[in-house]
Parts: sequence; C-alpha cells; structure tokens
Amino acid sequence: MANRFILNEISYHGAGAIAAVADEAKSRAFKKALVCSDPDLIKFGVTKKVLDVLDGAGLAYEIFSEIKPNPTIENVQAGVEAFKAAGADYIVAIGGGSSMDTAKAVGIIITNPEFADVRSLEGVADTKNKCVPIIAVPTTAGTAAEVTINYVITDVEKNRKMVCVDPHDIPIVAVVDPDMMSTMPKGLTAATGMDALTHAIEGYITAGAWELSDMFHLKAIEIIARSLRGAVDNTPEGREGMALGQYVAGMGFSNVGLGIVHSMAHPLGALYDTPHGIANAIILPTVMEYNAEATGDKYKYIAQAMGVKGTENMSVEEYRKAAIDAVKQLSKDVGIPADLKDIVKKEDIPFLAQSAFDDACRPGNPKATSVEDITKLYESLL
Repeated sequence: MANRFILNEISYHGAGAIAAVADEAKSRAFKKALVCSDPDLIKFGVTKKVLDVLDGAGLAYEIFSEIKPNPTIENVQAGVEAFKAAGADYIVAIGGGSSMDTAKAVGIIITNPEFADVRSLEGVADTKNKCVPIIAVPTTAGTAAEVTINYVITDVEKNRKMVCVDPHDIPIVAVVDPDMMSTMPKGLTAATGMDALTHAIEGYITAGAWELSDMFHLKAIEIIARSLRGAVDNTPEGREGMALGQYVAGMGFSNVGLGIVHSMAHPLGALYDTPHGIANAIILPTVMEYNAEATGDKYKYIAQAMGVKGTENMSVEEYRKAAIDAVKQLSKDVGIPADLKDIVKKEDIPFLAQSAFDDACRPGNPKATSVEDITKLYESLL
C-alpha cells in the first residue's frame, strides 16, 4: 500500500513573511480576495497587518467576519454568499482554526456546488475540484490549519462537530509569520500550543504513522517542548519556535490522522463551546496512559523529545511514565487545568462518549476502543 503525503504548494516562514501575501496574489494574477477573519482579530488590529499589505499593493478585497470560535454551518453558508456577492476569485484566511476552517469549507462549496449542504462534507467527501485558492495566514500557533487537509464545522442543531477530510481543501500558500502571533494572550497561547503538542503526539502514535510522518512529529514535539513556555511569556524565541513547531506537526498529522484525544475533545467544543486546545491538553495525558500498551517503544522517543534525560537506562514502564509526566508538567507550567470538573456535566457523558466514538479521528487511535472505554476515560477526568 502506498503512503500519500500532501503539503502546501509553497510556504513562507519568519518575521515579516506577510509581505509574501501580495507577491503571491500578484504572481498568480488574482483579482479580488474575500478576506476571512474573525471579529476580534479585526477589532484588535491584527487583520489590519495583512490588509495593509494588500492596500499597499493595490489589491482589491472585501472582508467576511461572520465567524464564531467554533465555526458553524450557518457561518459557512454566509461565507459562500459573501464570496459570490464580492465577485472574489481567491480567499485570504487570517486567524486561527476558525477562520481557516470556514475558508476551506467556503472554498470547497464554491468549486463543488453539489456539496452546498454543508453536512454532506463530513468525513471524506468525494469532491472533484480543488477549492478556491486560499492564502492562509495563521495568527495562532496551534491548529496548523494552514497546512492540513482537515477542517471542522459545528452542527449546532445536533450539538456535534463535523470533521471533514479533503485533499482539495489545502491552502495553496501558507504564510507563517510569528509577528502575527505576538498579540495572542497567554491563555490562548498556552491552549493553542498544547493543541499543537497533541497533534504531534497523536500523529506520532496513530495507526497510520510511518517513517516520514514520524520524522515531522518527533521534531515538532522537540520544538514545542522547548518553545511553549517562552511563547506564553511572549519571548521572540518562543513565538518563533511555536510558529514553526505547530506547522511541522501539521505537516505530519494531516497525512496520517489522529486519535481519541481529538475524538473526545470535539464533543466538548460542540456541547460546551470549550476551546479546542484546552480540551485536548486536559485529555492528552489520560489518553496517553490508556494507549501506552499499544505504542511499542515510541514513548521513549517522546520523552527524549520532551527533554527527559536518561531514557536509555529506563524500563518500558519508566519511560512511558516519564513521557506522560513531561506532558503533564508542560501543561501545568502554562496554566492548563488538570481535569474536566468545571466543564463536563456527568449526565452528558453518555452523549459525549457516543459522539467521540463516532468521530472521524477515532479509527486512527493506536488502541482499539469502545463507547464503554471512552465513557470511563471521561469519568476519570471528573
């Protein structure tokens, strides 16, 4: 069986990289952009950094900002109409996963109108055409949506998140500029950073992992482990490290899948609007303990990448515990809660467990699981 690997056509990295947005738009003869960005980024002047680049190059655009933190079907539908009304021919997505995911869904529907029913995009949709060209500019260091073939849309009516996987949705250009992330508050930096670590660890142990993806994931764990504390303190080195680390993690997991950390986090976002990174960070150590027996010697290399010394002299049980403890310590150091007591209502656990089991990420888990197992994992976090 052949292993497939999909990445952006081109990506730019480093301070000042946003200047490339205009260069790419001009070189591709694009005429008018729909700029997808959320209201807070517009309010606090983050989006303006990119708009100034477009203005300076004389490039036309209209702004679409009807985007919620967990974007909904209605947000996507409004975006499709906004793209058509603007007469746009490409999208500039500025923001975190919410802006990126909305842009991907809009771009897919525009070029594949038979999928106008947003629910039809869930899972692996059989789209025929590449989405509208997207230039993606992340403002958070976590989701790596700028380099993935995944997006997540919330179905409010059913209180669930739809995970959509489509090679046609990947942005053609990713512009990863740490200066765009410098205004992130500490809490958001911590949450998105732990989301990136979850991507790297789950991607490393997922059932579809192989040598090429392992290379990306181990490097991402290393970069994130040494950079996240600094990023939370807003040091330039920390910001630069996290901008790169989260992207490297995305290069890997986008191509091999994830596991039940994400499966369990998605229903929390849908039901309680829990920030995705916080949900992942709380759940990750517990699921690592659950999965340990199915991971061979991989936790030894996770521990090493997390900065643990002396793993070559540890037993299997010792290096597995060391890897989990290192993740717990990083999460604690950046201020992530240790459990779900303030988030989950016990009476909701049956719904959460079934939703997690039905989630598109669950089959990638290295250990076969069940609704009963997931129920116990939720309960153990209360």
